[in-house]
Amino acid sequence: MTIVLKKVKTPFGELLAGATSNGICLLEFTDTHRVEMQLSALEKIFKTRTKDGESLFFKPLQQQLDEYFCQKRHTFDLPFDMKGTPFQIQVWQALLTIPYGQTRSYQQQATIIQRPKAFRAVASANRQNRISILIPCHRVIAKNGGLAGYGGGLDRKKYLIQLEQS
Repeated sequence: MTIVLKKVKTPFGELLAGATSNGICLLEFTDTHRVEMQLSALEKIFKTRTKDGESLFFKPLQQQLDEYFCQKRHTFDLPFDMKGTPFQIQVWQALLTIPYGQTRSYQQQATIIQRPKAFRAVASANRQNRISILIPCHRVIAKNGGLAGYGGGLDRKKYLIQLEQS
């Protein structure tokens, strides 16, 4: 198995997409320190190398991102190839249940997965999410309503939340 990579365009920055034969496994902003970390993690987790290339998932990915940023798409129907610990997978699947235009606190997310005291572990698992926007960790905020962290930067998190709420 190989992970193929391609850059995709969005209105607020370029993203690096990665795909296996099973689905999208990476969507990360190219101008952050996280790209190298995520690529290294992918190679270890999938026990393979990454290379530039094409995937049958990249064209629909670009189309669905374009529709999302034009507010014509609220959910994505692309297959994901998520690998992580059972806890991380549970947290990432819970992210997929947060409706477009809504937010949840880390505490609420922890309660959803029936681990109400694990909000710090939930935040850590969200930080390990390698599929930005599609798995919407930007919809998770601090208990006090503040934005808290986001790998793509707080300006992007604010933009995504406002995009979805307008």
